[in-house]
Amino acid sequence: MRDYLRWGVLGASNFARKTMAPAIHAADRAELAAVATRDAAKAAPFQSFAPGLRVHASYDDLLADPEIDAVYIPLPNALHVEWSEKAAQAGKAVLCEKPIGMTAGDVDRLIALRDETGVFIAEAWMPAHHPQWARIREILAEGGIGKLHTVAGVFTYPLPAGAANVRNDAALGGGALRDIGVYPIGAARIATGLEPELTWADAIIEKGVDSSTWVQARLGDARFSFYVSMRAGLRQEMVFHGSEGSLVVDAPFNAGSYGEAAIRWRRTGLDEDLIRYPTEQQYKNQVEAVAASVLDGGAYACPLEVSRGTQAFIDKIFAAL
Repeated sequence: MRDYLRWGVLGASNFARKTMAPAIHAADRAELAAVATRDAAKAAPFQSFAPGLRVHASYDDLLADPEIDAVYIPLPNALHVEWSEKAAQAGKAVLCEKPIGMTAGDVDRLIALRDETGVFIAEAWMPAHHPQWARIREILAEGGIGKLHTVAGVFTYPLPAGAANVRNDAALGGGALRDIGVYPIGAARIATGLEPELTWADAIIEKGVDSSTWVQARLGDARFSFYVSMRAGLRQEMVFHGSEGSLVVDAPFNAGSYGEAAIRWRRTGLDEDLIRYPTEQQYKNQVEAVAASVLDGGAYACPLEVSRGTQAFIDKIFAAL
């Protein structure tokens, strides 16, 4: 019996080509075996590092390929549930880009399908597979900064309003909150084990999508605030501030491409501890975690129930805007 997964990619997006396909190719217990695209020329960059890659002319053809065990889905947000369901019904393990659903109800459908079929389905929320977040959970749980007082986050990048990009397209599920809101929300939840309660939200809406969104919430006895934007300069950071110190998380989401992942742990009266992660590859870790779950039955760090909790909070934010 094979001890690895043969992967197919639905679509030849830039992110799949530059990030996830190379991660699949580099991961242990994984083989990048196929890509589905109507334009064969778009498959050439994938074949440059995976020469044996098969090219399917349609997504359905790839799902019908008996040589594929798992699929990665980087399609526009509005297509995530449809193709996750089709892939699972075809018996393929599913790793779908965030947000895996447009609403918590969508995620409920996928949970029901996963439980009915026994097929692995998960959202590709890569911070769950980076060891910096396991360390942050430990520090907070051990009282390393005292009683939690404030959690703050930011994730922004500059995308022109007129750019032909799915993130600017309401029909395809665009907008800042759906694209990157999952990061500060998910980070706060996995770090603290607490569920945020919304107190205030505001947004700039452009042609049906939120280009920038600001949120305030309660997180247990602490306060949680964050903002996300597609119209501001590149920035990402998470801060956990307690009664006896703080954790500042550098490159909390796009570790590597944004900068080196690091935790600056400050405690009153002590020198700062700098915890660095210069070589961790969270996308590769994610692919290997799928294999460990599918092949070994291991626990997965970001099951659909975790994704549902984040989506439920996003639903509440949209309802408040």
